[in-house]
Amino acid sequence: MKSISNVEERAGLVARPLSVIDLGLIPYAEAWALQNRLASEVAAGQSSETLLLLEHPHTYTCGRRGGRDHILATEQELARLGATVLDVDRGGDVTYHGPGQLVAYPIINLRRDGHTIDYHAYLRDLEQTLIDTLADFAISGTRLQGDSGVWVTTAGGEEKIAAIGVRVDGMGITTHGIALNVTTDLSYFARIVPCGIRDKGVISMQNLLSPPPSMRQVKVAFTRHFARTFGFSMGG
Repeated sequence: MKSISNVEERAGLVARPLSVIDLGLIPYAEAWALQNRLASEVAAGQSSETLLLLEHPHTYTCGRRGGRDHILATEQELARLGATVLDVDRGGDVTYHGPGQLVAYPIINLRRDGHTIDYHAYLRDLEQTLIDTLADFAISGTRLQGDSGVWVTTAGGEEKIAAIGVRVDGMGITTHGIALNVTTDLSYFARIVPCGIRDKGVISMQNLLSPPPSMRQVKVAFTRHFARTFGFSMGG
């Protein structure tokens, strides 16, 4: 595991460190187990809040709303594609994760300093982080009423460039997070009904920019905007 940076509040304020860890390409189940371990440690005050940055091998995940019925591929086709299917405890329906997609899992405490847990505000803040990240690369991301995530308006209508699916436990500790299509092979989305939405497509940064930014550039931009949006200040 490679640490990108350490983020903390300074200028006389109580330090609020955020460990930012780049896991590279990691199987979904392994990253999920790490999230759960870190969440327990954050809740117990044994670990600083953490932002995990990573990519997954080809994986379809179904959230608490289900989504198995929105997987269009047969078991034989999934095996041929080398794709894993998992039922997980985040919100939402079925989605795809794969190489070329930036996945970020914040393990943070929404109740820190006595704040009330606001699940919907957390989603909106993640959307804003993504919108600001895309703006760094001259991509205009937008929200879509009634559907979480971040969208791009094209000649064909609204297409999703980033999905959000999270879990917030009773103590206010967050797991799961966002998936931003950078150079993702979008053909894998054709094997599902992404997020259960049938009338809208998906898109990647690669479809909009030539050449696309590197994954490293996107990770750095996302980390900076995440820190600002959620009240962490970048340490030197």
